[in-house]
Amino acid sequence: MKKHVVVIGAGPGGLAAAMQLCAKGYQVTVFEKQAQVGGRTSKLKLDHYQFDLGPTFYMMPAVLEEVFHNCGRNLADYLEMKEIDPLYTLKFGDVAFTPSRNYEKTRQHIEQLFPGNGSGYQRFLSEEAKKFERVVALLKKPFSKWSDYLSKELILALPYLNAFDTVYGRLSKYFSDERLKWAFSFQSKYLGMSAWECPGTFTILSFLEHSQGLFHPIGGVNQVCHAMAQVIEELGGQVHCSLPVSQILVNNKTAVGVELATGERIYADDVVVNADFGYAVTNLFKQKDLTAYKQSKLKKKGLSLSTFMVYLGIDQPLDLPHHMVLFTENYEQNVKDVTANQILSDPFSMYVHNPSVIDKTLAPEGKTALYALVPVPNLDAAIDWNIEAPRLREQVLTRLAEETGIADFTAHIEVEKIITPKDWETDYHVYRGATFNLAHNLAQMMYLRPHNKFQDVEHCFLVGGGTHPGSGLPTIFQSAIISTRLLDQQYKKKPASPSKESIS
Repeated sequence: MKKHVVVIGAGPGGLAAAMQLCAKGYQVTVFEKQAQVGGRTSKLKLDHYQFDLGPTFYMMPAVLEEVFHNCGRNLADYLEMKEIDPLYTLKFGDVAFTPSRNYEKTRQHIEQLFPGNGSGYQRFLSEEAKKFERVVALLKKPFSKWSDYLSKELILALPYLNAFDTVYGRLSKYFSDERLKWAFSFQSKYLGMSAWECPGTFTILSFLEHSQGLFHPIGGVNQVCHAMAQVIEELGGQVHCSLPVSQILVNNKTAVGVELATGERIYADDVVVNADFGYAVTNLFKQKDLTAYKQSKLKKKGLSLSTFMVYLGIDQPLDLPHHMVLFTENYEQNVKDVTANQILSDPFSMYVHNPSVIDKTLAPEGKTALYALVPVPNLDAAIDWNIEAPRLREQVLTRLAEETGIADFTAHIEVEKIITPKDWETDYHVYRGATFNLAHNLAQMMYLRPHNKFQDVEHCFLVGGGTHPGSGLPTIFQSAIISTRLLDQQYKKKPASPSKESIS
């Protein structure tokens, strides 16, 4: 008889785990509280406009290809990936930096805009490549016990980790121009952190962009999740949307199933948790069933920053690049305000996404689906979003009017949606509105991050940004690869299933 696995959450990690478990012969049932798959990587539809709710590009496609390969599938049969060239437009006042995967072209561009830094770019590519070769092995293995720090992979990686440096400090060894340091460090925000605090290990993020490229799936990044859901169903699994899980059933420190919001209990041999980690341990478990991650202990954990989102349907084409980051003049102070000071920064940096320029499926012909993101503090900050959201919206629209050169920009808005940190928590169950989950400081990495095999409850496994190896789509998919392997391996050791009686 097949072992039954319940997956909580149809975000990218949960779907990737469900796919692979189906392919391994498990009976798999996925429960998703929203009306569609994807979680923070879902599609947002406003009338005839479509947006990515969260992530807007894909990097390291080889990891996603591995997930599909593990299921006997070819990613290219399900998705059309279009490489983005240039990678993005980075604006520092009147200076626009547009790097690409053409190394020589980018080096020349750097020399033109930031004289004397071309050689630093070449050193960056060379040295970070060596680091990535060592670090990638750490992303592929679980850290379930202290002795894992004595692994061959970690010992070989240690000289390259730069873990006691910061991303900004590391980049200062390559570049002399502050703007260029920012151009290779803003990726720390993918982890919800400041480049002045983020461990130097994570300079590999900008290296990966420059070496492996960025990609846009036609239809949006959300199409990755729809493709995975299709594979699950092809393999005999079930994905139920609009059906929230209210509780994980635990007997004698062992997960034995879930209780749905309807009151129905679904029993299983294993439970895979893809819900936001902070939300899961505060809402889906009874506190008496937890040890390391009781709510009182979770409050002491470091969290990522949050995001203020503006989605706009514009009634005309816009002369904007696919990806653009608008930096403030004092970017360091801007980042410090958002992370350390926990206040709204004025002025602020902003990310703008204009996928309609290369993808005509997202908006009606001759119109634009535009997305703007402002990094802001999470809900630990004393910010009243009922007051601040309208003000911040006006500032975003003013910046967009300046960038597009359209004086009456607001008159061209046909549809609009705002998401604040409070909305992330209330509508999407993101703990404290921390969009990028637990922070990635040294005290919350590898063994010190929640384990792929959840340490508080047996037969319970974690996938997503709240477990090892961390936030970001490629690492979330890697977490699913690790966790499904661990789940499968346990049955080579102890085949017995727990009793379903005396469930707490």
